[in-house]
Amino acid sequence: MKKPIQKLLLWFDSSAQDTSAMTATDVVDWVRVLPFLAMHGACLAVIWVGWSWAAVGVAAGLYVVRMFAITGFYHRYFSHRTFKTSRAAQLVFAVLGASSAQRGPLWWAAHHRKHHRHSDTDHDVHSPHAQGFWWSHMGWITAPANFPTDLEEVRDLARYPELRFLDRYDIVVPAVLAGSLFVLGGWQMLIWGFFISTVVVFHCTCFINSLAHQFGSQRYDTGDHSRNSWLLALITFGEGWHNNHHKYPGSTRQGFFWWEIDLTYYGLKVLEALGVIRELRQPPKRLLESA
Repeated sequence: MKKPIQKLLLWFDSSAQDTSAMTATDVVDWVRVLPFLAMHGACLAVIWVGWSWAAVGVAAGLYVVRMFAITGFYHRYFSHRTFKTSRAAQLVFAVLGASSAQRGPLWWAAHHRKHHRHSDTDHDVHSPHAQGFWWSHMGWITAPANFPTDLEEVRDLARYPELRFLDRYDIVVPAVLAGSLFVLGGWQMLIWGFFISTVVVFHCTCFINSLAHQFGSQRYDTGDHSRNSWLLALITFGEGWHNNHHKYPGSTRQGFFWWEIDLTYYGLKVLEALGVIRELRQPPKRLLESA
């Protein structure tokens, strides 16, 4: 009985790692991923709760806010540090990103930094060329070896105790959001505003792992299979300019040219104008001139 209880603790405390299985990179820990499966199953409840313009509107609004939080904060800030901000704003960014139920900011950034270092090799945990489509899309998060946060990868972030708390108790923010939606609007608001919106944000985010390394065009030789896709860029607010990003991951702007729509970058420019963030990094002119 001890082992299942230990695994159940992982739902609430991501530091309670089952170290006996931490080397397993190609197996699924079904107990650990039950909440993930349940979240998808909960979307089917829409059959009973129905829909309303208010519920769909909240779902769409939370998609926009949380997709921006993942792309602008978890990705461009925590993973690549492409701009600067205050410690207070950093915490707000982390909370918004955590509301997407994609684990904590340190875990997300650590895995993403490894992805860039080993892109499309056997050491890339979510390469569709090395492990196949479904594993790169969502299977990799179910492997015990990918549960822990590698703090060595994010030493610059791990020095903030508030970020480590959010990373350790990554279920807290999504749970508060889900509970708030239920209190405000009942079952219909919970299903649409939390479950459906969260699942859509998750899969659209993961399309960058699974599809943006297979479909689209390659402007730059990056040594991997990263591609630019206008369609993925639209649904992920600019992340679809993935070949651009792999060529120069330090740029806040991923749509390098005016015709490459990058909604996240536009939103970050607004935050810069408001004084919330500063020093947004741009792609080098030599990249633009050589394209």
